[in-house]
Amino acid sequence: MHPKADILVKELDLADLKSVTDFAASFKKENKQLDVLLDNAGIMMVPYGLTKDGFEKQIGTNHLGHFALTGLLLDLLKATPKSRVVNVSSMAHKSGVMDTDNLLYENGKDYSPIKAYGRSKLANLLFTYELQRFFEKNKIDTIAVAAHPGVSDTNLFNHAAPKWLMNLLRPLFLFMIQPASMGALPEIRAAVDADVKGAQYYGPDGKREMKGFPVVVESTNASHNEEDARKLWELSEKLTGVSFTA
Repeated sequence: MHPKADILVKELDLADLKSVTDFAASFKKENKQLDVLLDNAGIMMVPYGLTKDGFEKQIGTNHLGHFALTGLLLDLLKATPKSRVVNVSSMAHKSGVMDTDNLLYENGKDYSPIKAYGRSKLANLLFTYELQRFFEKNKIDTIAVAAHPGVSDTNLFNHAAPKWLMNLLRPLFLFMIQPASMGALPEIRAAVDADVKGAQYYGPDGKREMKGFPVVVESTNASHNEEDARKLWELSEKLTGVSFTA
């Protein structure tokens, strides 16, 4: 515990590239280093809709906003020895299917809340592993790692089922999940553990990774598809207008 810690809160909307750009500019003006960038914003299984920039909401918020933020803060990360980027994925990445030809479900084509969420969480891992390759290729003293919170008691489940059904199932649901404080542990370990290595993925150690204490876990073969990762990176640069330069 650090009761005297100095915490500065700043406005940032990952679903709005102008907000991302403004935040990054303000942060870089006020800081000369960045030890840990924890990309943790997320929405889950929402109805089809668009961000302010016209992106499908889940891929726009969960991936493209973080991609842009990371790229815009890259200079500070490079200026900070042993810095790291932590991207927060989900067990839902296992159902994700990458389609760079229709990444944004244009006009709602083939959209479903769970499909789009799974794709956005798969994108988090593809980005993490490609970012680690970028750091290694360019000899940048930064690592990219990922984590997931298991099944934790947060507001993310607001759209998982109708409200009446969620209220009915809540006693059973609470038995199966863990508190949000436990769900935060994999991300915290990925952010601060001195033994963390680039491209590692942390999640709970319990059955099916639903709850427990943080350990290294495995992600799907699809998340390690380097061709998909490259295509996603290139498309993300095009959509956000943010390029990563060594």
